[in-house]
Amino acid sequence: MSDNRQSLADLGATLNQQAAAAPAQTAAAGEAPAAPAERVSTTPLRQQELDKFGRAYATGRRKDAVARVWLKPGSGKITINGRDQEVYFARPTLRLVINQVFGITEREGQYDVICTVKGGGLSGQAGAVKHGISQALTKFEPVLRAPVKAAGFLTRDSRTVERKKYGRAKARRSFQFSKR
Repeated sequence: MSDNRQSLADLGATLNQQAAAAPAQTAAAGEAPAAPAERVSTTPLRQQELDKFGRAYATGRRKDAVARVWLKPGSGKITINGRDQEVYFARPTLRLVINQVFGITEREGQYDVICTVKGGGLSGQAGAVKHGISQALTKFEPVLRAPVKAAGFLTRDSRTVERKKYGRAKARRSFQFSKR
């Protein structure tokens, strides 16, 4: 091999010469120069996962709460444990958490959500419902996986309450010290 390159600049110059020579060879052969090849993603697009009723199902988790979520096209109604979202999550911040996914993907009012949620408190349940909606939406529309994942909604928030230790009042707080 007699063709040794000493730097990246030399390599770049060689590649440019080869690229310039390629259209000249095709023109000499009497063919039209080919269009530059488009970049095609090698990652396979995920398949849409629906049940026999045309719904996407997913499970969301946060703290001790577990939410089972069914998503289908509709008018944007969200039902949690048989109640409307305004009734179940009375605080507007919790409703805002749930609707973040639809805001990111620009799908407000396009899907009906039915979910059952157990365990934990209201904040953990809202986070579990958000996680479940994110998972179900990516199963219904696999194209939306990239923006939802970039926003961090597909990742389960693994932070939980630290357990209480013996000899302590709580997880880290010790009992009040007595001088006498």
